[in-house]
Amino acid sequence: GLFVTDYFTRTPRKLSPFRSFASIELFHFHIPEDTVIAVWNLITFKEQGGTFGDQCPDRSITVYFRSGAPSVINPLHTHFPRDTAVPGSFALTLTWTLPNRTTGVFNVTSPLPGDWFLAAHLPKDEGKISVKGLYEECQYLFQPQLIVQRLVNIAVLYPGHVTEQSMAPHNRSCLYKVFVPSYTSRVLVEVLRCRGAEGCPLWLRVRAKAPPLHNSTTLDCREHTPCQLAQDLPFWQHWYYVLVEKHPGVLGTVSFQVTVQLTDCSRPSLARPPFLPSSTSMNMPHSFGSAGGLVLGNSPPPTSPNDTKHPVPIPVTLHTGERCWPVRPTLRNELDTFSVHFYIFFGPNVSVPPDRPAVFVINLLPVLDSGGVLNLELRLNVSSLCGENVTVFGCLNHGVPLTSGDNTSVTCETESLAGFLLSVNATASLSRLRIPYPQTGSWYLSLRSLCATEHGFEPCTNVTAEVYLRAYLSPCINDCGIYGQCKLLRTNNYLYAACECKAGWNGWGCTDNAEAFSYGFQLLSTLLLCLSNVMFVPPVAIAVRSHYLLEAAVYIFTMFFSTFYHACDQPGIVVFCIMEYDVLQFCDFLGSLMSVWVTVIAMARLQPIVKQASVLYLLGAMLLSMALQMDRHGLWNLLGPSLFALGIMAVAWTARTIRRRHCYPPTWKRWAFYLCPGALIAAAAVLLYAFVETEENYFYIHSIWHLLIAGSVGFLLPPRAKPSRRLGPLPRRKGCGYQLCINEQEELGLVDPAVASINSICTS
Repeated sequence: GLFVTDYFTRTPRKLSPFRSFASIELFHFHIPEDTVIAVWNLITFKEQGGTFGDQCPDRSITVYFRSGAPSVINPLHTHFPRDTAVPGSFALTLTWTLPNRTTGVFNVTSPLPGDWFLAAHLPKDEGKISVKGLYEECQYLFQPQLIVQRLVNIAVLYPGHVTEQSMAPHNRSCLYKVFVPSYTSRVLVEVLRCRGAEGCPLWLRVRAKAPPLHNSTTLDCREHTPCQLAQDLPFWQHWYYVLVEKHPGVLGTVSFQVTVQLTDCSRPSLARPPFLPSSTSMNMPHSFGSAGGLVLGNSPPPTSPNDTKHPVPIPVTLHTGERCWPVRPTLRNELDTFSVHFYIFFGPNVSVPPDRPAVFVINLLPVLDSGGVLNLELRLNVSSLCGENVTVFGCLNHGVPLTSGDNTSVTCETESLAGFLLSVNATASLSRLRIPYPQTGSWYLSLRSLCATEHGFEPCTNVTAEVYLRAYLSPCINDCGIYGQCKLLRTNNYLYAACECKAGWNGWGCTDNAEAFSYGFQLLSTLLLCLSNVMFVPPVAIAVRSHYLLEAAVYIFTMFFSTFYHACDQPGIVVFCIMEYDVLQFCDFLGSLMSVWVTVIAMARLQPIVKQASVLYLLGAMLLSMALQMDRHGLWNLLGPSLFALGIMAVAWTARTIRRRHCYPPTWKRWAFYLCPGALIAAAAVLLYAFVETEENYFYIHSIWHLLIAGSVGFLLPPRAKPSRRLGPLPRRKGCGYQLCINEQEELGLVDPAVASINSICTS
């Protein structure tokens, strides 16, 4: 056949250490039909500071592959919530082959068509809290590329028609496909009139949705006469691929005929008519991928010299298991993103008769519904059992309903079909099933009632069970509980939801408490972070005593909002918020930076130099508010104002030192007992904040940060300013008949009285 090669690529993205599914990078691809091979080229490289990260450590990268929906991964081996079904996926770990770059290749032969999802992440780290911009972080970038090779003009088989084929010596196989509509219970493929050098040296392989593989359903035509391969309970509304392959070593030409017969389970006594009806009645796609395509209408397909097609009656043996029952649709009601309820007509209470199953269909839209959780709930009305020991079994299958002819069977699996089993009875009247990231398409729920006897389950007589059925789509499992947050995430145009857990809880629904914080631990951490702000009371008292009222107001503001911000910022249930979280965070950050600003400006003693020093306080408040609004976690939000204030202080101190020709501050006691200890305490606080703080030790390291910063303010705040010597004239004293002119400096005691002279003695 002819091959067409398609290329797809995605933009490189920065990978993060795994904490939850919210921290992974998800990539969405679409593989076209008739693809025979898909090759993913996985490119990973390091960056540091805009250049190649040759010095960055090698960290393994794990990539997950899944068809139809995102992978449900569990690299930390946590526990899933109860009643949760975990679909499988394939994982691949990349190792580094070069200092800053590595490439991995992942091949999939005959992949399933449709949506494919790749998820990638780094291993879990120690959770260090780093200051943004302090140093150049190592970034690990991941870029997947997809190359697909697909066949064109695959021959289409029409049910009830024979296709003649002659396989030349240089050809090894012939590939066909046939479309299976709804309500088909069986696909029968047969090779007729096979003639070769050694009998019929052919292999017959059949597979749904994609070309067959070596492990697909296979039949050796040399050992089976007639060469018939049947597929019971085929997937509805899908292509089935038929591969006729030569045995190894066969050199001659092999001629044969191949035909397909579909059994309509809605009419078990009849097979599909030999003349194919229109594509509308068959629910077949209008494009078949072959050169001639299908002629719309009721006329037979065209014939060609090398591909003769004509109807041939084929006997088909039917059994009771091929009968299908009416499928009741559900009404889709979209409430929000990933919030969809499926209502049953004349429900939600449904009756399950004893002689036949009740079948329902739930349709999930492609792409839109695969990023949530499919929830199913069955509740048995015990009063409807009339005292009988009845058990209602439910089978949830994708693509086709499972209605076995054996009434006593309670399995939901076949050789080519796997489903989920639910059961309710008088003892356990409630059953739930949750499927995270379900495959889109049609899901079929088959309910049937069986009575328990000494010999097992048998069909019930004259007992119609009543079951409450609820089916809905939700973003997360139980909204992630009280210790998690359900986040709506987006990758390009694809939306999905995931839980982000807190307070040590883990798992897909934040239900794994193996590392969870106890209530006492949560209370202790909250009290430490809040009560450590009481250390600002001594700086407030010192500021008030020294007449630094503006500084005292800033310290009170910082203490108040830091206390209630940390009371609201706790990950557990010991949380108390007096305002919105964003407001508390902004005020806490602003108060912290303003405390540094006003303390350094006060140390500069600018009042004698700058007549309106309050302008600097107002200017600092406005600039800090602007900087915090731009980036609250940036390094220069802390360093910028601090360095600017320290520069002002250094200029002021230098000016005083030059004017007085003496070091300022002038006393060694001020340096030894106040400035140096305060500076050391502040430096220790900054080092703890920048290099020691992690997620595990946050509650006590950050509490120590509060204590050290507040303590350093008490040491660094300057003493009360002495009154200026340039005072105005004192009020004159009046004596009896005299007006005394008294020297003002002598009255204040600021000069030696022996040197002072009386200006004048005036008489009235």
